[in-house]
Amino acid sequence: MQPDQILSTIARQVSECKRCPLHYSRKKAVPGEGPAQAEIMMIGEGPGFYENEQGRPFVGAAGKFLDELLETCGIARKDVFITNVVKCRPPGNRDPQPEELEACSDYLDRQIEAINPRVIVTLGRFSMAKFLPGVKISEVHGQSFWRNGRLIVPMYHPAAALHQPSLKASVERDFARLSEYVQTARQRGQAAEKPVLEEKEETTGDSPAKDQPTQLSLF
Repeated sequence: MQPDQILSTIARQVSECKRCPLHYSRKKAVPGEGPAQAEIMMIGEGPGFYENEQGRPFVGAAGKFLDELLETCGIARKDVFITNVVKCRPPGNRDPQPEELEACSDYLDRQIEAINPRVIVTLGRFSMAKFLPGVKISEVHGQSFWRNGRLIVPMYHPAAALHQPSLKASVERDFARLSEYVQTARQRGQAAEKPVLEEKEETTGDSPAKDQPTQLSLF
C-alpha cells in the first residue's frame, strides 16, 4: 500500500481500538494528521479535552501556541504530520500509563515507517523517552540526535510553556532552529534515502546519558 493508504488504515484501526482502558472514556480517537510525505513529524503526549471532542491533534491552547511557533520559523502546519504517543485522551489529562503507551506503540511505529520523516520533533518527556530513554528533557531540549537515520529533536511540550511562562523563551529558541535541523537532515539524506537500522547512533550535540534509565522529569 501507499503511505497515505497505510495512514488511513491506521486511523481507522485507532478509531476502533480497544487495546487499553482509554477507549472507555474517549469521544473521538486522535490518530494524527498531516501529509504522508511530511519531512517533519511532531509527536506529543496525548489528546486533551478539545482534541477528544474534535478527533484532531493540538487544537486547544497548546495547539494555537504550536501554530504560532511553526509560523515564526516559516513552516506551515499543513506540511507537518502531528500525532501523539497515545491516541485517546487520558482522563483528566493525566500522564499516559506504561500499558497505554505500549498499546499505542505499534500504531506510532507504523506511522513513522509509512511517513519516513527526516526530522522527528518530540514534544514533552513521554515522546522523548521513546527515542532517548533515561534522560531529562531539561538537559537535552533543543539539541538534535541521529537515531536510525533520522534526526530526533526533543523539545518541551507547548503546554509546559503555557503552564510555566519561564519556559516560553526556551521553547521559542528551540523552535527557531527547526528549519536549520531540517536542512541538516536533507543534506544527510542525500547520502542515504532510507533509514539504516544497523547504523551507529550519533548526536549533533551533547550525547545523553546511556546508563540505566532514570525517572523522567517534566522539566
